[in-house]
Amino acid sequence: MEVKIQSVKFDASKQLIEFVEKKMSRLERFEGNSTGVDVTLKLDKDSEKGNKLALVALHVPGGDIVSEQRARTFEEAVDLALDAVKRQIEKRKE
Repeated sequence: MEVKIQSVKFDASKQLIEFVEKKMSRLERFEGNSTGVDVTLKLDKDSEKGNKLALVALHVPGGDIVSEQRARTFEEAVDLALDAVKRQIEKRKE
């Protein structure tokens, strides 16, 4: 599965990119028909939940599965978005 990572308003470290690629590779176990995933990491204005934003868009036949999560770290935001995408995949399969 192809993973595209885009960082907005900052340069993502190699370590962060490897973390995201590793996490996104797990999606293949849940949705084998996916054609790819786009991950957008953004620095946002301060908010109560944190200023790190992760947008995950999983491309599957019949429409994309999208989740946007905010947290204090990018790793946490990616984990939250990944969990939300997994829940959406499970709902689609039902």
